[in-house]
Amino acid sequence: MVDTPTADTPREPDISRVNPASEATWFGHPRQLARLFTTEMWERFGYYGMRALLTLYLTKHFIFDDRTATGLYGGYTALVYLTPLVGGYLADQYLGSKRAVKFGAIVMALGYFVLCFGGQTAKPFATIDGQRYEVQVQEQAGAETRYIVDGANKLQIKGNDDGTVSLLDGAGAEARKVDKGGFVSDADRSPFYVMVMLIALSMVSIGNGFFKPNISTMVGELYEQGDRRRDSGFTIFYMGINLGSLFSQLLCPFLADAVGWWAGFGLAALGMLFSWTLIQFDGGRLNGYGEPPVRAGKDKALLIYICALAFIPVFYFLYTNLMAATEAPVGSGILGYVASLPLMGKLLFGTFLISVPGILVWSAKVGDRREFQMMVAAMILIVFNVVFWTLFEQAGSSLTLFADRNTDLSIFGLFSISAGQTQFFNAFFIVALAPVMSVLWTTLAKRGMEPTIPVKFGVALIGVGLGFLFLVWGGQFAGSDFKVAIWWLAGLYLIHSFAELCISPVGLSMITKLSIARIVGLMMGVWFLSISVAQYVAGVVAQVASVETVGGQVTNLKVSLDTYNGVFWAIGLVAAGIGVFLLLISPVIKKWMHGVQ
Repeated sequence: MVDTPTADTPREPDISRVNPASEATWFGHPRQLARLFTTEMWERFGYYGMRALLTLYLTKHFIFDDRTATGLYGGYTALVYLTPLVGGYLADQYLGSKRAVKFGAIVMALGYFVLCFGGQTAKPFATIDGQRYEVQVQEQAGAETRYIVDGANKLQIKGNDDGTVSLLDGAGAEARKVDKGGFVSDADRSPFYVMVMLIALSMVSIGNGFFKPNISTMVGELYEQGDRRRDSGFTIFYMGINLGSLFSQLLCPFLADAVGWWAGFGLAALGMLFSWTLIQFDGGRLNGYGEPPVRAGKDKALLIYICALAFIPVFYFLYTNLMAATEAPVGSGILGYVASLPLMGKLLFGTFLISVPGILVWSAKVGDRREFQMMVAAMILIVFNVVFWTLFEQAGSSLTLFADRNTDLSIFGLFSISAGQTQFFNAFFIVALAPVMSVLWTTLAKRGMEPTIPVKFGVALIGVGLGFLFLVWGGQFAGSDFKVAIWWLAGLYLIHSFAELCISPVGLSMITKLSIARIVGLMMGVWFLSISVAQYVAGVVAQVASVETVGGQVTNLKVSLDTYNGVFWAIGLVAAGIGVFLLLISPVIKKWMHGVQ
């Protein structure tokens, strides 16, 4: 989970306040940490609960094809990690962290509540050689079968390995065969409810921009400069992130399956409301923390809130533009691909590709040789960071669809979990492994054997690749139903969680240590921009793994399994290869870091 708090760049507390160390404590920390811990836990409960449902909601309720659903998911998560750049700046300059957190929490809660209103499930249909047919869904023994209605006849839809589609009569005989590309599946969906859904995503994107960076800033304000409890405090705070996501990724999908989509999103909204309540009604416990800067003139908070809400239509436009994007023509090359990108993709890639070399050129002009080399090292690691999170973030898109289609979700034959609930494995393994990894790094450090930052990045990349290769290996043991045991997917998340702990906790710290002092804030922005780009590219990668569906259901699970195995094999090898390459050049990067650990 890309939720490492910004421990290294907090605003300093007001020195007129009482030293927190002299007050009553919570596990040896300022008591206010307990409230901020719980606030973050409930916010992450809402965010990850909603995220666990989103791709499935898009493919099963709105019956979007895989390309549209995974592209929209990637665009949403990209904006979620881009907006904190603006929200953090506005809090620093005008609002103060506490007001920004309150505003962000209430906007996100409203966004989750709006998602509860999805209307009726879209009605699937098929177009065969230019003629439209109604598609009906029949459920037997927990399995769904799709039929086209041709007059008085109902013909079962069966996808074939070669891309053709067979239409079977009641006896199972082939009544008609449709050539590859002649069968097109779509659905009648309400434009109004699609608009409502996109407005909700826009609200969550904007609200998160105000909440995410500023709750961490408030934690930093609990500690005075030089207080050695600060890193430990952020470690406790980070546990709130994972505890919240752990429980929500079990409960929200459960309610969505048992009651309806609205119940899953409603629980996420309630979690977000709990978070807002804790910060809004703090009983004076947070007085003096996260306060707005002292400025002459009229308070601009109301104007900022209005302008933020006015950006909802802008985000809505970006989402609709993303959904309308078409694939680049075959043979069009790099320029053709870039030209075919939606506006969001052009903005993200353009900003990243300009800022990285631009900052390096500036560093060469204003810094000495040592500073320039440290900046080059930072930029190299930022680029590798994009690769890692691009592949790691398949969890919410292609891996969730793989869980839904090609995974036996039975737990020891006793009960089954849903596809959305499989995302809880990551949070569980992070909670279980974090203390172990902390002890490991400490032990190695005492012996002078702790890996350098570039080596940890390289190990993380190899790990994320090995996770996909492990799942592909499991695919060789799929049963006659073309489904793998859930433990293969759990194994992937175990390996990925280990990889995450090798890269996530050190990234922000690395940026603050390697950056030229005058542009630490800008470099922090580039770091978050790299994660935002990775989220977008993750959606593009998931689109490559798209499988043809009818009414949101795959009609040939063998084709589905082969498609996922092919894509996961390719990205697994690429990631591992890039990780090995980083290990090979890590001595050079270490030299350019000039002793930074």
